[in-house]
This record gives sequence, structure tokens and C-alpha cells, in this order.
Amino acid sequence: MDLSFLGSGGGRFTTISQKRMTGGFRIDDLAGLNFHFDPGPGALVRSYQFGLNPSSLDGIFISHAHTDHYTDGEILIEAMTRGMTKETGLIIGSKSAIDGYEKWGPCISKYHKSLSSNIILDSNSKRSFEGFSIKGTKTIHGDPSGIGFQIDDGNLKISYTSDTKYFDDLSEYHKNADILIASVLRPAGRRIRGHMGSEDFLKLVEEIQPKLAIMTHFGFKIIQANPQKEADFIQEETGIDTIAAFDGMRINLDNINLDGSYELIHLNDRFKHNNGFKHSNNRNIDNKQKKLDSY
Repeated sequence: MDLSFLGSGGGRFTTISQKRMTGGFRIDDLAGLNFHFDPGPGALVRSYQFGLNPSSLDGIFISHAHTDHYTDGEILIEAMTRGMTKETGLIIGSKSAIDGYEKWGPCISKYHKSLSSNIILDSNSKRSFEGFSIKGTKTIHGDPSGIGFQIDDGNLKISYTSDTKYFDDLSEYHKNADILIASVLRPAGRRIRGHMGSEDFLKLVEEIQPKLAIMTHFGFKIIQANPQKEADFIQEETGIDTIAAFDGMRINLDNINLDGSYELIHLNDRFKHNNGFKHSNNRNIDNKQKKLDSY
């Protein structure tokens, strides 16, 4: 199983400036399936840039209705459904992302929802599929219906907080996570409403005790402060392996549940080296859809 970051930036000003990429992240080979989480601006282009095939996706996850989390969702759905010609895949997200909630969303049109299974999660819901389950986790953020996610394949639990402020029972929603991925917009001492700073993430890591903690979704202030320095401090304080994500980062997760080790890879920038993208057409949509229809 691979975890690939097609962007480590977040917040409106990092997104507008592209100081860091904002394409979200992918989990590939989760029970044989591939999923893209929070496909913000650039998700399609960054997929090709780092050698990932958007047509190989089996699901799109959108945590809430803010532009840095959803703007490339529809075009990735078109890739997943072969240009809206095949009934396949999952679209999973908050109520605001899927149907709209008050002034937020919807983020996906009725047309783009028409060929895939649509699943709305809240902080108290869970869905099970063949080989894995996913539950919504609570957030306190600008979009009141926003969620995070915890994925469990029976061997490994991967938690993603999405955008949220730190609150007392946040750790309960991400309990027993082996991999903890968190949006950390600001450095220590510079937190902003509705988001975690690195001091908040330190507390969360201490409470959850994951095998690996990953910071992402960096705003201007933490980029200027150097996210890896913040991550190094958290690791020193907690004794937990802590990484600041970077654009084009991949982690092989196959050994995490066995001994806590992992392989960190810098993905090849195919635009920089002018290498072509090789499209594969050997994906069997029908067989994969059987797994997704079991929910």
C-alpha cells in the first residue's frame, strides 16, 4: 500500500500562490483499490506530474466544502468513470460536499454524481466494504458538516483529521490510528481559528501514539518557519516518528503494522524531466466494482 502526497499546502493564500501544491493525497492498493483524498486545485495535473494515473481511481473522498479540498473533484470523477461513460467508483464526503449544507456546497454536480455510488458521512457514521471500512470523524471548522476520515483494512488504521481546531475528544475519533495525517496550518504559537497549529498536533500525537505522524496542509506561516523543524520538535518531544509532508512524497506502508518501519520516496517529477506519462488500460472496472457494491 502506498500513500502519495500530490500537495502539502493548504489555506487560501498558499492555494492562491501555489507556494506548495494543493492536490491532496492518494492511497493506492487499499484492498486492491485506489482512492484520492481532498483533490484541491492541481490534483489532476499533479497526478500526471508524479506518475499517478487518475483513471485508475476507485473513489474520491472530500472532507468539506472549501476550495482547497474539492476543486478538482469533478474532473477526477470524469477520469474514474472514463469520461462519464462507465458506472463505477465511490464518491464519499461530507453532506456539504455531496448534497450541500446551508451556504456550503454542493461541490459535485448531479451529473458528476450520476455514475458513482454517493456516500455521505458524518462524525457518527461508518461504512464497510470488502476488505476495508471507513468512518467519519468530527471536525470543528468553518464548514459545520465537515469531517475527517479513518480507514481500516484490518491490519492498518489510517486517520486523516482534515481541517479542524484541536478539541478535547479529537483523539477519540482517531483512536488506535497507526498512521495519523493531520492538517497543520500554522507553526507553534501562531494558531488560527478552525485549524491546528503544530503545538496542537503535538498534543494529538501524544494522546494517540501512532506509529507514524504526518503533518500536511501548510499555510504561509509554517512554510516560512520550516515545517520539518516543527515536525522534528514534535518527534523529540513525543518519541513518535513525525514527518512534514512535501510535494511528491510517497510512503510505502507495507511494513508499518509489522515493525513500524517505512520507506520514504521522492516521486519523480515527470514534467521537470520531460518524461511521458504511460497510460494503462488494463484495469478491470467490473471486478473492482463488485468490492464497492458490498456497502
